[in-house]
Amino acid sequence: MTGSDMTDLLWSAYPWVKAGHIMAVIAWMAGLFYLPRLYVYHVERGWDAEPTRALFETMEERLLRVIMNPAMIASWGFGLILVATPGLIDWSMIWPWLKAVGIAAMTWFHMWLAGQRRKLMAGDDVLTGRGYRMMNEVPTLLMVLIVVSVVVKF
Repeated sequence: MTGSDMTDLLWSAYPWVKAGHIMAVIAWMAGLFYLPRLYVYHVERGWDAEPTRALFETMEERLLRVIMNPAMIASWGFGLILVATPGLIDWSMIWPWLKAVGIAAMTWFHMWLAGQRRKLMAGDDVLTGRGYRMMNEVPTLLMVLIVVSVVVKF
């Protein structure tokens, strides 16, 4: 396949790739907003009784494994295809670099949440409910950075 054929393919697939990217990001963000909230309830109420703790652990594990991990992978996959689409991004501008920083931070936060789940399962030292409430603001701040970067394109 020639470079021209690849460019034509990427541009013809662009609307579908963009739609897939948006849907994956929405699913990922939903999980990034909800999982820290589950941790708040887990540390504030989940230690009281075995059935309650087991319920939180199941909800957290399924949210992370069944929704968040595939959504993050799909977000990255569709996003990288968009990055590879010629002429779509002007790398001399600031916005793509800010978006990249935001995405890296969002991915780090996802991994941090996964690590916190392992700590909760093991009964290790974890944050308080207040600490998880504060961490629940991280994806909002990153979302603002990413969306403003992409829409305003400064």
